Amino acid sequence: MIWEHVASNKRSSYLLFFFFFLFCIGMGFLFGFITGWGYFGAILALIIAILMAFFTYYYSDTVVLKISRARPATHEENTYLDNTVDGLAIAAGIPKPKIYVIDDTAPNAFATGRDPQHAVICVTTGLMQKMNRAELEGVIAHEMSHIGNYDIRFMMLVTVMVGLIALLSDWMMRSFWWGGGKRDNDSKFGLILLVIAIVMAILAPLIAMLMQLALSRKREYLADASAAILTRYPEGLASALEKLEKDTEPLEAANKATAHLYIVNPLNEHKSFLNNLFNTHPPIAERVKRLRAM
Repeated sequence: MIWEHVASNKRSSYLLFFFFFLFCIGMGFLFGFITGWGYFGAILALIIAILMAFFTYYYSDTVVLKISRARPATHEENTYLDNTVDGLAIAAGIPKPKIYVIDDTAPNAFATGRDPQHAVICVTTGLMQKMNRAELEGVIAHEMSHIGNYDIRFMMLVTVMVGLIALLSDWMMRSFWWGGGKRDNDSKFGLILLVIAIVMAILAPLIAMLMQLALSRKREYLADASAAILTRYPEGLASALEKLEKDTEPLEAANKATAHLYIVNPLNEHKSFLNNLFNTHPPIAERVKRLRAM
């Protein structure tokens, strides 16, 4: 049953990613048609998007740890945490990640790093204080799964595509305003494409962001299912998620730039359909339901 959940979430992620890729190709075609730049414009935008993502990919972990005021954990001070990470890394078949601690009584955790060889798991002191052993193990297994599933690299590729679409949309809008390009508006086909291009230039960034958020939620479900495989005890993570949801203490180290990294959103926001639509995490109730069905 657990393996079925993992396979289903992987299929959904890659299918959504495939449609995202096709969406990028379509935007590149429209951009070339509207501006008259052809493939050159789309390739230029792709290069810029990759350069923008390069810094994030290689240095984001250092920046996030500094923003979060995290410090390296020691075996003497955090013996059980260190042993738990060590054991789960062996079970996951990946190198042991570096462990950092945030001195904050609000319970939460996140993983960062570009691959398993350069990974970090960071937990708050509140998480260690408020979780029992099975719950703490479930949370660590979830973060370990993000590392093992290469979620950071996967979402980096998504970020590149979002950046590409944002650049193409902005350049298309500027083309409309300044009347640039070599558009063939005499033909009926050309006029139809022009209308489509105008609509997509306006809506594409929003569509791209929604697809990015949908992919992020899929990867959270995948990490939950993978964590259940690592621990062989889905109830541990399910119970931890319920505790995290009930704990309303704000995490002072978190902000909107880092909130998406945590196992649950540390910024207390109102629950609504729109909020769930624009959230990087799926509803905790649904996550718990899926875990207990495994």
